[in-house]
Amino acid sequence: MRGGKRTRPESRWRPVLRPFPGRQLPEHLAPRRVGRLAERLAAGVRDPGFETLLSEIDQALVHTGNRVELFFRGPEAFAAMLAAVESAAAEVLLESYILRDDPTGRRFADALIAARRRGVRVRVLADAFGSWGTPAAFWRRLRGEGIESRLFSPLWTSSLRTVQLRDHRKILVVDRRIAFTGGMNIGEEYGSSTRPRGGVFRDTHARVEGTAAWEMAVVFREGWRRAGGSRFPIENAAPSGSPGARVLVLDTRPRRGAREFAASMSALVGATRERLWLTTAYFAPRFRGVRLLGRAARRGVDVRLLVPGRTDVPLVRHAGHGFFSALLSRGIRVFEYQAAILHAKTAVADGCVSIVGSSNLDFRSFELNAECNFAIFDEPSGRAMEQRFERDLAESVEIRLGPWRRRGRVHRLGDTLARSLAPIL
Repeated sequence: MRGGKRTRPESRWRPVLRPFPGRQLPEHLAPRRVGRLAERLAAGVRDPGFETLLSEIDQALVHTGNRVELFFRGPEAFAAMLAAVESAAAEVLLESYILRDDPTGRRFADALIAARRRGVRVRVLADAFGSWGTPAAFWRRLRGEGIESRLFSPLWTSSLRTVQLRDHRKILVVDRRIAFTGGMNIGEEYGSSTRPRGGVFRDTHARVEGTAAWEMAVVFREGWRRAGGSRFPIENAAPSGSPGARVLVLDTRPRRGAREFAASMSALVGATRERLWLTTAYFAPRFRGVRLLGRAARRGVDVRLLVPGRTDVPLVRHAGHGFFSALLSRGIRVFEYQAAILHAKTAVADGCVSIVGSSNLDFRSFELNAECNFAIFDEPSGRAMEQRFERDLAESVEIRLGPWRRRGRVHRLGDTLARSLAPIL
């Protein structure tokens, strides 16, 4: 702690948001500066100082002793989520950008209703825009069973200023001991046997068991309150001394945590020494992000970016194309995934630090959305992330600078126009 009174360890485990609303990020930790600070760490992302740096940036708790499980396919992720709901003894908190009234959504509704009938307190939060197609009857059924449910920022009550602010988080917390987050919404597109192969999304989700789940309940409560839900208590937690993965919860919303998350990603890039492999569904960043990745490549880091070859939002894909020449000329390798619609949002650095969550590398995630991510310090998880990345590359096409520069004039013009629209996509 820099100056002032020393904080007692037990006071850090109060259920408060981190970073706190209105916090001013210190200048030396700003996104444009902290990357160089991280470059000076002797052991890079393996240096104890890197974990400390991320904690200082985000005012984050380091949750030790967590059990982590990663999912790269929807059926396995949903099975684990439903099993957690079925095991709930006291509370289920579900937050999703999209919650569909389709067979997958109805399976979740059935599990939530069953939990409520056996006395579990259940709260469900969905984004009104993302879940626009979900009929009112779906929500009436939940409420009729005693489940508390809210829609975040309904379009019919939003102002022109707030209508663009969305809840993009994907969170499930069970009994404040098990939590999930990642890129998966709740819908058939994540692997139903009834959907054609080309319509299935490739995504990544994580299950964490430990005190990190308690903090995820704190994050959920923020979105719940912003959607008009009633306040509910969360008790203080105690740090775990057991062995296991170390996890930081990196969550953001407009005017809270956005600069901190950008700084955390800058620090990750600066601290990487060998391999930085990034996957994102939507790539439309500030240009300083391209320069930062290029600086890492010049240091000899193997920087690779995996983006969709097919997408559910073509305009954003073309906005990403507008950055390809700058990326490739700086030594960053770029791949487009072909086997399905890529929707994952992950990073893995030197096979030991992983980011899994809902944040894309675009303006919307950094400026307009509420997001949530796990930063996982764990070698087995890092190896699993790298193995999956290599499998994804086998089903991808690498973009080469020469042929890319020779693409058609109409394509180049479309990319330029889409890139100019990146801040509002």
